[in-house]
Amino acid sequence: MTRRRTVSSADPGDLLHTLGDLTGRILDRIEFQQARVELAAALQRQVLAAELPVLPRLQVAGRYAPARAGLDIGGDWYDGFLMPDGSVGFTIGDVQGHDVEAAALMGQVRTCLRAVAIATTDPGEVLRRTNDLLVAMDSGLFVTCSFLRFDPVTSELADARAGHVPAVWATADGRCDIILNDGGLPLGINAGESYPSTRRLLTDVCAFVLLTDGVVEGPSYPIEEGLGRVVALVGGACRTEPDELAARIIKVADFTGHSDDAAVLVLRYGGLPEQRQGGG
Repeated sequence: MTRRRTVSSADPGDLLHTLGDLTGRILDRIEFQQARVELAAALQRQVLAAELPVLPRLQVAGRYAPARAGLDIGGDWYDGFLMPDGSVGFTIGDVQGHDVEAAALMGQVRTCLRAVAIATTDPGEVLRRTNDLLVAMDSGLFVTCSFLRFDPVTSELADARAGHVPAVWATADGRCDIILNDGGLPLGINAGESYPSTRRLLTDVCAFVLLTDGVVEGPSYPIEEGLGRVVALVGGACRTEPDELAARIIKVADFTGHSDDAAVLVLRYGGLPEQRQGGG
């Protein structure tokens, strides 16, 4: 039986044209994706570039680790700034998602918090008003957040949280606890939500550690275990430089087994004037 040879009817010129068209589309998609990554990274750098306040008896340090998948960015942030009444505000939070939209909303939330803090410095009220603004914006994303107010005159530390990971509190006598104070829903879900504030007077050397869930939680890593690791690191480390302590804590994220971004903010109070006098 004689076999027939199949002959392609496609013109070589047409094939080259099709190949060129497909190549062009692929390059366009690559350039688009690169533009998204660069935009998201620029937004994130802008948010995290702000210097944290420096106070006589309060040292502060922050650490950020980018996501390990997707656009290599996310919605986590930390911030610190002076407020009109002379107190200092500190925030840490996590916007839902790991893309340009999350990075953009992160910048908006940070701006909202700073703007609201011009009118009121009470942590619960700052979160309440910011929540109402985000609900009105109807971004479709929610935000977990903690807001702290430190008064350098009275040494009072007040804090409130909106669906965020509990903070870790350590004192000079070796005690270390997870702060399970009441909080409200994440920001951007329901208008009119309330956020209770907790106040404590700082009188001795202590450390207050805030973090995002990317540090302590993963698909097969319960948050209780992650927080336990942080407690083990912070306990007895009140006199450790905040920058060094933040660097140790951010490494806990390596155990979570997932690709979320992560942020840590460490506040250490007390002991600073004596150290300076002793060193002089």
